[in-house]
Amino acid sequence: METVISIKNWTEITHKLGVEFSKRTFESDTNGTFVYENYAQLKEQEYFSAMIPEEFGGGNLQYKDMCNTIRTMAHYCGSTALAFSMHQHLIAATIWKYKHKNQGAPLLQKVVADQIVLVSTGARDWLESNGELKKVKGGFEFTGKKSFASQSADEDIAVTSATYLNENNDWKVLHFGVPIKTEGVSVINDWDVMGMRGTGSQSIVFDKVFVPETAISLERPRSEFHIVWDIVITVALPLIMSAYVGIAERAMEIAVEKGKKYFRNQNHITHIIGKMNNTLVSARTQWKAMYALTNNFDFKPDESITNEMLSLKTNVADACIQTVSEAMEAIGGQSFYKKNELERLFRDVQAAQFHPLPKWEQYDFVGKRILNK
Repeated sequence: METVISIKNWTEITHKLGVEFSKRTFESDTNGTFVYENYAQLKEQEYFSAMIPEEFGGGNLQYKDMCNTIRTMAHYCGSTALAFSMHQHLIAATIWKYKHKNQGAPLLQKVVADQIVLVSTGARDWLESNGELKKVKGGFEFTGKKSFASQSADEDIAVTSATYLNENNDWKVLHFGVPIKTEGVSVINDWDVMGMRGTGSQSIVFDKVFVPETAISLERPRSEFHIVWDIVITVALPLIMSAYVGIAERAMEIAVEKGKKYFRNQNHITHIIGKMNNTLVSARTQWKAMYALTNNFDFKPDESITNEMLSLKTNVADACIQTVSEAMEAIGGQSFYKKNELERLFRDVQAAQFHPLPKWEQYDFVGKRILNK
């Protein structure tokens, strides 16, 4: 086993680990297998508690620094960076609750102690959620299937939600956590996709799983926007989009390096590189605006922040996708070969558009809120 690096400079450590990650990226992408070895190294270096406040024994990493850590990680392996961001956004939401409501301390302590992996199943749930809870003695019985659960191949706790028809015949959505080893929980090996193939985003099936009443962290009306989303969106989206900014940066690095030697495009290479740089500047600038809104957890849930964050997410996703496309244009047909790293980056960056909210849903959601003011 390699000597453990003293956790002082997170950027330096991420670059060192990234070199190891990059050696395994092609294999995990080709085979569609989860980045287990990368996660083992991240756990060894206590990355999963890096942002947790020091009073719990965490690394006390600033929010914007975690965003930049994920961005750096994506230069070496986009799947590792994206999967890791999913854990971190749940940590971020818990840190916000701890700082503002004095809640969530036990979970933060457990992550520090055991480097457990938290998995969100909320990507497809949004306001409606799916799956159903039935009342039983001491809690609920939960049945449902949650897809796109990044890191579910190596998770410890699924942070999820489901619908519940209460005694007043009103549909509610309850939020709760379920340990992956709970009876009735199974992970399906169904993650066979175009890009981000190493994220282990398998579907999780819950078959009559017992959820104790004490596990319920939130009850909200079904189909209605709840203030909790003002928190989740604000802390989650900058972290998630960090992975795609890193991918776009890496694509430009490759294009510049190869473009200097690619004489076939020599007549217009300067134009392509200059245009690509503008696109990447747009992605970076708006991404930085995203994490500035989070203000290292010092914010109050607010509709205006949510609207801006969702709009910025769409813009950053579009700019990252465009940057990688322009990088491929810069070096031409050689980028179409699987042996070329750009081919994988192109496939990976496409996933940016599918995180909540997808572009057309975001336009509609924000547009309605603006018109209804």
